[in-house]
Amino acid sequence: MDRPTALVPRHYVAIGGRGPEDVVADARGRVLTGVEDGRILRIDRLTEPFAARVEVIAETGGRPLGLELLPDDALLVCDAVHGLLRVGLADGIVRILVDSVAGERLRFCSNVIALSDGSVCFTVSSRRYPLEHWIGDLVEHTGTGRLLRLAPGSDTPEVLLEGLQFANGLAASGDESFLVVAETGACRLMRYWLTGPKAGHAEPFAENLPGMPDNLWRGGPDGPMWVSLAGPRVPPLDLLHRATPAVRRAAARLAVRAPFRPTAWAGVLALDDEGTVLHHLTRRRSRFRMVTSVCETDGHLILGSLWERGVAVCEAPVTK
Repeated sequence: MDRPTALVPRHYVAIGGRGPEDVVADARGRVLTGVEDGRILRIDRLTEPFAARVEVIAETGGRPLGLELLPDDALLVCDAVHGLLRVGLADGIVRILVDSVAGERLRFCSNVIALSDGSVCFTVSSRRYPLEHWIGDLVEHTGTGRLLRLAPGSDTPEVLLEGLQFANGLAASGDESFLVVAETGACRLMRYWLTGPKAGHAEPFAENLPGMPDNLWRGGPDGPMWVSLAGPRVPPLDLLHRATPAVRRAAARLAVRAPFRPTAWAGVLALDDEGTVLHHLTRRRSRFRMVTSVCETDGHLILGSLWERGVAVCEAPVTK
């Protein structure tokens, strides 16, 4: 991988809520996000310093994470408490699409995308740890993450892939022949084939990433696939993952009780459908920490974070 270039911040926008974990941009350049208290927010004029306007679109009553805009003025929401939701952007009505899988409560729904055939694919980060103890799953390395698909008109999801190390962000290739899913706990992206001779099979798409991948976003089939990096690689954690399950479980019990503060580091990647890295941007001693999402709008990169109380507006790189 090429040496990283600088991730250049322009300004910070407080949004009146903590933890804008995912950010997505609509056709008008507005950015939607969900915060810790369950509100879905829409931010307008974000790229103009001191001019941003924040409005509440809906309240899920849970903890919204991954978002996906739909063409019929609706929003898909992965809620860590309530499951997979559909939210009307005009009326704010929240409807539960999926709250269990084969009788098991869906308690850590993470990221979602809608495909052109009407199907919805989404991830579950962990079947063992809830969101508030997410660090326990990364430490124990449970491999209980899943990729699921909800067919058009169905209310019963099918499991496409399981055994993932903290399944997280999700994106489709430009032609929708495969999905890319982030494995935060393995610092890699996996490809799941939807069509062709490899349909139903998974393989590595990009491995040994310089950080822990979180949410994925692309603005269109011809645009790059943006990957947020929630933190840099942690060599002691990589070493711990090779320890016995008993050692990892003991370490996880300690980790969920210890105070957490993210590293003062920010990073994002952009890849094409061949897995080639187009951009690798980082910032050391960053005041904006734990970048869990990135989207592009109006010539800027917008960063979201599970940790911060606002979003960061950064300079977009020159297209290669």
